Amino acid sequence: MLVLALDTSTPAVTAGIATLSGDGVTVLGARVTLDARAHGELLTPHVLDAAREAGVTMGDLDAIACGVGPGPFTGLRAGMATAAALADALGIPAHPVCSLDAIAAEVPRGEPFLVVTDARRREVYWASYDAGGARVDGPHVRPPAEVGSAIPRAAGDGARLYAEALGARAIDPRYPTPAGLVAAAAPNLLAEAEPAPLTPLYLRRPDAAEPGAPKKVTAR
Repeated sequence: MLVLALDTSTPAVTAGIATLSGDGVTVLGARVTLDARAHGELLTPHVLDAAREAGVTMGDLDAIACGVGPGPFTGLRAGMATAAALADALGIPAHPVCSLDAIAAEVPRGEPFLVVTDARRREVYWASYDAGGARVDGPHVRPPAEVGSAIPRAAGDGARLYAEALGARAIDPRYPTPAGLVAAAAPNLLAEAEPAPLTPLYLRRPDAAEPGAPKKVTAR
């Protein structure tokens, strides 16, 4: 199975082409750029470059694995809109992947761990995983000092930014990778399950609010 992997939930603009079989994931081509302001500008060129590196065309794809956060609105919108448009145009399924699960998919097993990414505003997105890599809590958004976990290791860029507050050893990976995205989606992909809707994990209430009733400017 040939899968396109996309993620724009972090400052990393990520696209890759991978094969998936019962033996695992093999990445054939990938492009990643760290630029939190260029998701919309770089994602489609990254997809096309990854396909050229892999030696395939878009028509060869069987499915898409798309990171759906948690992350900021602007970044997530770029990746998810691209995944939805490509899935519709190519007639293939687009499977949502929690971006923290994609990071967790590449963490060595053996002991529990956290995945922590930067949520800005001095907060982090986080989830906890057991020794086998299964998510047991989260995702949540909180100040790092309120994560309150005794788990000794943490992956994700937030683990490095807030290592002291978290009290955990920072480990790789820092961002979702094509291999991690496809691995996280693998059970549904291999089962050819009906994909869940591409629903973003914003976790925060929107900054914008409906305006109230207009104030009266005339006096009686």
